[in-house]
Amino acid sequence: MKKNNDYRSFRYPPEIIGYAVWLCHRFTLSFRDIEDLLTHRGVIVSYEAIRLWCIRFGPSYAQRLRKKSHRFGDHWYLDEISTATIHGTRMYLWRAVDQDGDLIDVLVQKRKDQRAAKRFFRKMLKRQGTIPIPITTDKLRSYAAVKRKIMPSVIHCQDRYANNRAEVSHQPTRQQEHQMRGFKSMKQAQRFLSVHGVVNNLFRFGRHLMRACHYRMFRVNAFSEWQRVIFAC
Repeated sequence: MKKNNDYRSFRYPPEIIGYAVWLCHRFTLSFRDIEDLLTHRGVIVSYEAIRLWCIRFGPSYAQRLRKKSHRFGDHWYLDEISTATIHGTRMYLWRAVDQDGDLIDVLVQKRKDQRAAKRFFRKMLKRQGTIPIPITTDKLRSYAAVKRKIMPSVIHCQDRYANNRAEVSHQPTRQQEHQMRGFKSMKQAQRFLSVHGVVNNLFRFGRHLMRACHYRMFRVNAFSEWQRVIFAC
């Protein structure tokens, strides 16, 4: 494939850069782990270079994937959790997934009040361009207050255990946050988690729900799509 101009100032080819970014966001690996994996394949590169590749190319890969991604489901599950303290301030991670467990959107904020909920709702609606049929949340009052103002016609469920799908979706983030020993800033957390969610959407198939031949077919298609975004002009 023809080399994209985005890579012209980089010594390594797109295949290696894209592979390193994929490893970072697909698995719970540190930059030093990825450095060792690449070294095993004969690619000598520092972990700092890998970090810069992820910062430089991760968001652009995610943007290209979003443009070609399928439409999300019409049932949204929303939840918020506290992340590790960043510069002495407790941060909150707002996340929304659909009924299939695919990440719809994520937003890192300093609060979990009504103002923060309103910002999250507006960000989701602007990006999706549509509203869900029902939404499911926990019993945080900010959700109900903002829903009445922005999406009054949408059904709102706050039953106990109904939001488990959104709560479980935080587990990969927790694992990655632990691996990275916490996030260094809100900007870093937002950038990483946005890319992390999009990449995992591409490679999530529900292996236990399908035959092996179908799983292999979807996996081949996912890798083909990943190669497309790496070389996209």
